[in-house]
Amino acid sequence: MDIEFENHKLEKRLCREVGRAIVDYNMIEEGDRVMVCLSGGKDSYGLLDILQKLQARAPVRFEIIAVNLDQKQPGFPADVLPAYLTRLGVPFHIENQDTYSIVKRVIPEGKTMCSLCSRLRRGILYRVASELGATKIALGHHRDDILQTVLLNMFFGAKLKGMPPKLVSDDGRHVVIRPLAYVPERDLARWAEIRQFPIIPCTLCGSQDNLQRKQVSLMLQDWEKKFPGRVENMFTALQNVVPSHLMDRDLHPFTALRATGEADENGDKAFDHEPLPEPALADPSVKTGNATAQRGVIPIAATTPEAC
Repeated sequence: MDIEFENHKLEKRLCREVGRAIVDYNMIEEGDRVMVCLSGGKDSYGLLDILQKLQARAPVRFEIIAVNLDQKQPGFPADVLPAYLTRLGVPFHIENQDTYSIVKRVIPEGKTMCSLCSRLRRGILYRVASELGATKIALGHHRDDILQTVLLNMFFGAKLKGMPPKLVSDDGRHVVIRPLAYVPERDLARWAEIRQFPIIPCTLCGSQDNLQRKQVSLMLQDWEKKFPGRVENMFTALQNVVPSHLMDRDLHPFTALRATGEADENGDKAFDHEPLPEPALADPSVKTGNATAQRGVIPIAATTPEAC
């Protein structure tokens, strides 16, 4: 197939999925000042790139300001991001904070550093958002990050808890959004190659092969190879929660349930053999003869730009 054609298809898909997430969760509104957190990795580069494309065509006006937290890691190429953002013409702010020394001092050798590192980053970024007058904080977490978080919380935290596409920050002062929530990591990896982003690896963590997240990521990849569509179904399940068929007493009044004598279509169907839908396809347009079948697609609001 023509490479240029395939690249254009990927660009349209990325814009469509990001636009769909923004509309579904009302992530960006008229007059918003969106602080895009840029780490130097493929995901945050992709987020900034796609938001810029949508900004030029969106029916609402919003500002973008890119923010990087320079954590003073040894060997960090401090000139890369300023040069890239200057070339793009994107307003940006580099925040210099030596969290590297704190993490190395507090975390014992051989232990994973991500938890403390992320807490420190979060507090700093919230402060910077206030100083810059940002109304939204955009993070580059994608679909696979969200699924990994669900499984990590189940396996190691004993909670059915994920990474929401939109939430209020810990201090209650900011709205955090994840516009890449519908985007699979493989698409972002391919887009980074096409756009030739100047990737900066995270050397603070190094190659921590014992990271639980890395192990869960490999497990999901293996499932998807063996059972195509499984990961997509797992992600869709996060949007189709049935509290009455789980076990959280705070979400459903189990203790107050009484027989009513009336049929309830939402009653006990736990052992019914319900027909399962076909897995959603990575590309929603499937050619079948002269027709194009649409599967697994949530309609996009008419005001959302479908393509870049």
